[in-house]
Amino acid sequence: MSTSFLSSVHVASTRRRFSCRGALRSALLFAVVASGSWLVPQTAVADDVFIGDVGDNSVKAFDATSGAFNGIFIAPKSAGLKGPMGMIFTEGQLVLVNQNSAGGGSGQRGEILRFDGATGTFIGKLVASSDRNAPFAPQGLVRGGPDNAYYVADLGDQSKKCTNEGNVKAYDNAGAFLGDLDRHAFTEEFHPRGLVYGPDGLLYVSAVGCLDPTDALYAPLTGYVLRFNASTRQFVDVFASNATVPSLHRPEGLVFDSKGNLWVTSFRDNTNPNDTDKILKLDGKTGRLVDTLPLWTSGSSRAFAQAILFGPGGKLFVPITGNALDTAGQVKSCDIATKQCDVIVQAGGVLQSPWFLIFRSTDPATLRYTGQ
Repeated sequence: MSTSFLSSVHVASTRRRFSCRGALRSALLFAVVASGSWLVPQTAVADDVFIGDVGDNSVKAFDATSGAFNGIFIAPKSAGLKGPMGMIFTEGQLVLVNQNSAGGGSGQRGEILRFDGATGTFIGKLVASSDRNAPFAPQGLVRGGPDNAYYVADLGDQSKKCTNEGNVKAYDNAGAFLGDLDRHAFTEEFHPRGLVYGPDGLLYVSAVGCLDPTDALYAPLTGYVLRFNASTRQFVDVFASNATVPSLHRPEGLVFDSKGNLWVTSFRDNTNPNDTDKILKLDGKTGRLVDTLPLWTSGSSRAFAQAILFGPGGKLFVPITGNALDTAGQVKSCDIATKQCDVIVQAGGVLQSPWFLIFRSTDPATLRYTGQ
């Protein structure tokens, strides 16, 4: 994640930010680990939310109601973890995408790791970075479809600029490569980020164009939500784009609500000083914009989200990254009816750069919360 392309260049700024406060965070985490409170498996409950922290390469558990920190579920850099991304609970395991963050810029492939779903103990690699068909700079992950395959968003090898496009790769339960989604009918620049199965059984994929400002193909406002047939792996259509929804910029996280509407993250237009990062609500049948959920207001500290997820009570859980010390590391719980968001995890605590999140009761295909 050290490349200028990766995730709207957010990771690079995140790392610079943490160089000035990393020592304090590291000391805090050392104290937590030393006290033994990281042994979460004995205390974690069904409604804990597990969040991948790119700041120290760990997975941390929090009470979904109070936001109380329930400890480190996967310790920093376990099994070589460098850049925890998409994750799901399936068959009693936490399956986690490791971006291998020297990743895209160095040509190093990512991998998919397995951990015990109750203890957080490393089990093994579903897909190793040494595998010929391992994904480059992988991000989103789901499991489903007729073959119950693992699908991972492969952003593409960024060591060779934006012309080296990404793919969505499929693997079976033994980690064998099944093939890429067939995107040939989609002729635009393709770098996928997020994945989710929709109520219609199609696989929805968020994708961006070229985000490297040094590349002639640079397209910072481009964003797509594409649909693929899970049975044939064929491209179906463009469900939404910045052409049909002008505020759909550089989308990543996407998830459906109980009424079938699609919620997707959208980053601000950096050329517009009045624009803000937001979450868009799209009609689940037409892809048209229904509503927006701003993550900050003009004039206040910036806050943006990479991934989002519905949890207990129908609340939308939003981990906040960014450069602002008073917002980065927050987790918001949002009522989508009132658009009221409560900060349940405060900035400046143990979370440094939260990205993807999961509940034990999250369906690994639809990402729908199935708990009480």
